Amino acid sequence: MQRYLYKKNALRSDRIQQLNSIGFIWNPVEHAWNTNFDELCSYKAQKGHCNVSENDEGNKSLGQW
Repeated sequence: MQRYLYKKNALRSDRIQQLNSIGFIWNPVEHAWNTNFDELCSYKAQKGHCNVSENDEGNKSLGQW
């Protein structure tokens, strides 16, 4: 509900500040994308490439991303 109200510009600014203070994620899809991108950058730094196998047990979700 908070995200919905925020998108509709109907959430009070004090509530927005409260949620921001605890690290509330306003856009979970964007957050997940950024998290996966950061993981891919780390993988590339370690392995030298971005070709993550879906069968890589340590990086299975990254390989599927």
